[in-house]
Amino acid sequence: MVQNEEDDLIEYGYRRIIITITCVLCAMLEIVDTTIVNVALNNMRGSLGATLTDVAWVITAYAIANVIVIPMTSWLSQQFGRRNYFATSIVIFTLASFLCGNATNIWELVAFRFIQGLGGGALLVTAQTIITESYPVAKRGMAQAIYGMGVIVGPTLGPPLGGYIVDHFSWPFIFYINIPLGIIATFLTIAFVKSPKYGTKLKANQVDWWGIIFLSSFIGSLQFVLEHGQQDDWFNNGWIVILSTVSIFGLLLFIWRELTYEHPIVNLKVFKDNNLKIGTIMCFILGFGLYGSTFIIPIYTQSVLGWSATDAGLLLIPSSITTGIMMPFIGKMIQRGIPQAYMVALGFFMFFLFTFLMRGVLTPDTGVEHMFWPLILRGVGLGLLFVPITTLSLSTLKGKHIGEGAAFTGMMRQLGGSFGIAIITTYLSRFNQEHRVNLISHLDKTSFEVQQTVQKLQMGFMSKGYSANEALAKAYKVLEYKVMTQSSVLSFMDIFMYLGLLFLFCIPFILLIKKGKNKINPADAMH
Repeated sequence: MVQNEEDDLIEYGYRRIIITITCVLCAMLEIVDTTIVNVALNNMRGSLGATLTDVAWVITAYAIANVIVIPMTSWLSQQFGRRNYFATSIVIFTLASFLCGNATNIWELVAFRFIQGLGGGALLVTAQTIITESYPVAKRGMAQAIYGMGVIVGPTLGPPLGGYIVDHFSWPFIFYINIPLGIIATFLTIAFVKSPKYGTKLKANQVDWWGIIFLSSFIGSLQFVLEHGQQDDWFNNGWIVILSTVSIFGLLLFIWRELTYEHPIVNLKVFKDNNLKIGTIMCFILGFGLYGSTFIIPIYTQSVLGWSATDAGLLLIPSSITTGIMMPFIGKMIQRGIPQAYMVALGFFMFFLFTFLMRGVLTPDTGVEHMFWPLILRGVGLGLLFVPITTLSLSTLKGKHIGEGAAFTGMMRQLGGSFGIAIITTYLSRFNQEHRVNLISHLDKTSFEVQQTVQKLQMGFMSKGYSANEALAKAYKVLEYKVMTQSSVLSFMDIFMYLGLLFLFCIPFILLIKKGKNKINPADAMH
């Protein structure tokens, strides 16, 4: 019976092409919107009269809504029908984009970004499922590869696209570009997407409202703590302490509720599967590396090398294209039965090599040519990790448990990214302070080399017409700037080293994975 229903959802010819384009478009819209605002924050601050802390909420609100809705998506699409839920999510996302562009103050914008995130989180997971079910089993590997390209290229496309729009138009247009695409996607969804008939609708009094509240308080508080911890001085701040406590109790109550309630909103019993346990940890580390490196490289190029936002965004595109090109080959390798564990181990090692090489090329004037090949290695590593990790996680699950497990892998990837960015930001500033203190302690004013350097700089400024005292003051400022730049570079080198060691450390854990049905569809996997 279930098999017949699955066969009913398979599409052929132009219908399948339209559904694939619609789903990839929606997934890319959601992912691009996660990163596109990063380069527009300064312009938003200026026009909305907000502080840097206030404007950071534009990113935080979207991320919190995203992570809250992802685990509930499988349940929500069963309650309302997949097509209806998907179309409604696109409408919410599109309408919220219009409202974001028209916001008159920062808190209006934050509220509309939260609503946009609720619509967007649903797009990512539901688009995945619709593509999976629209293809016959033999062709799902290729469908997955097409979807995977959109998912990987999306985060990289955001910053250069955002930079171009902000430079040539104004920040509301980064939201307005979603409107025509959203309208087209809504009509195509209503016209072409089918809903599966499985799934039992619950009455209002059976809905797991407490589960929703506990999940929202746990994830919402955790996401806030991660995004604002560093700038608010972590546990020296009252709000961070309160929200950390809320997050811990929210998690404990959520686990208790889901294990004891008859109609849980998230089925935690799938975690009895050993592969899913290990796979979700790996998804967390993958998110850590993917979002962490996407975050750290533009910061280095902009703060140390002085690049523009657009140039910093463009630097990552070859790496993403490499991952995109690899996707079809990875799909074929999995279908031919090559063990995913080997691919994942190789992917982790490639990522370690990328961080090792990046650490070696960092200087105050590193060029594009120095970073090109390490970033290509990053692309190869991500290609070997993205689909195989998720298929490994789900390889011993069956039926609707695959969808439930996939929601966890998606959520853990997002949370891994949030943890990665929070930890990198914290340690970047701590390492920076340490290196600065160490460098200054070696700058002895009585040292002959230091005196010679200062004298050369002073003579240079005096030759431009400055008085001896002015030239001396400027010489010391140049020296201080060099110390700051050098301590920044050393901090980035440390971050790359620890990131690489994390990936190297993961390789032995892959050996704990049981051999599942090796030819599982990559398509069943990548929520």
